[in-house]
Amino acid sequence: MSAVIIGASGGIGAALAEALEEEGQTVLRLSRPEIDLTDEASIAAASRRARTPELVPELVIVATGILHDGGHGPEKALGELDPAWLARQYAINTIGPALVAKHFLPTMPRSGRSIFAVLSARVGSIGDNRVGGWHGYRASKAALNQLIRTIAIEDKRRNDRGIVVALDPGNVDTKLSTPFQQSGRDLFTPARAAVQLLDVIDGFTPRDSGRLFSWDGAEITP
Repeated sequence: MSAVIIGASGGIGAALAEALEEEGQTVLRLSRPEIDLTDEASIAAASRRARTPELVPELVIVATGILHDGGHGPEKALGELDPAWLARQYAINTIGPALVAKHFLPTMPRSGRSIFAVLSARVGSIGDNRVGGWHGYRASKAALNQLIRTIAIEDKRRNDRGIVVALDPGNVDTKLSTPFQQSGRDLFTPARAAVQLLDVIDGFTPRDSGRLFSWDGAEITP
């Protein structure tokens, strides 16, 4: 299998690339500044690099996301909403992965099994939201989940064996989660999270396309 990992300099992205390489897979690692999810031109250029006569990616994973940045973090109340920070969360968590799909899905096989996966989050589930808060992150991931559903329906016309999914990696010890880790709560290392996600990916069939799954393979209600 040939794979592309976008966000390969991050904790989960690097671990995914390493796990695939240990299995003998060919992996193209992409991260900033080569690919910037807020710059469509860089995404288009990276997609051209991803497909060559020697490399047709059968697996593309978007392992990117933003939860906090500088003085901004998850909002605890509606009064903390900031339009610029809200827009940035959508730009990276929602719009960026959608643009990756726009440019990378056409580089993937037009027949046979292939997988396009993005890292989403359980907190993006509308049905599972019982405590509120984290308005921007929740909303941007919920929008991502809807885009994955819509993209999956359209992509069936390109390859009816193709799979487009969203994945929740669980609580992973990375820079993204560090400020919000809670004592006593299960926390996966990036290496373990990567293996778990790849195990789930291995079990997907075309009927799973368009859905959101947890690290343990359980489907999450959008």
